[in-house]
Amino acid sequence: MKVKQISVFLENRRGRLQEALDTIASAKLNIRALSIADTADFGILRLILPDPDKAKKALRKSNFTVSENDVIVVEVPDKPGGLASVLKVLNDADMNVEYLYAFVEKSGKKALVVLRTEKTLPAAKALKKAGIEVLPSDKVYSL
Repeated sequence: MKVKQISVFLENRRGRLQEALDTIASAKLNIRALSIADTADFGILRLILPDPDKAKKALRKSNFTVSENDVIVVEVPDKPGGLASVLKVLNDADMNVEYLYAFVEKSGKKALVVLRTEKTLPAAKALKKAGIEVLPSDKVYSL
């Protein structure tokens, strides 16, 4: 139910994102999903990769600051209101969503959403109880 996501803190300067991605490529890791959030001074690159520990080790060796969080990946109906229905389940379960980002499965038939909530396991259980597909980590890493 839980998927490991790594977050890389990047100085907001030219080439720093490229350096991080080159490091990941050199470690022979294929990115499954990513999100970038920024401020004037720094950015946070959030990544789902098939081997988070290998990615953390490679990035730290290249002097990046890296952290790890548990997230949930859910299948969302690819129709108007699909994401709203998922968020309603979490809201009704009194779960706060800290952030989310989406990606599409290779087949292009399903939208997948990465959710970071304040309580990962209870949120995943609430979603599953509502009939929402919560993907296991091995399936996400192999997409």
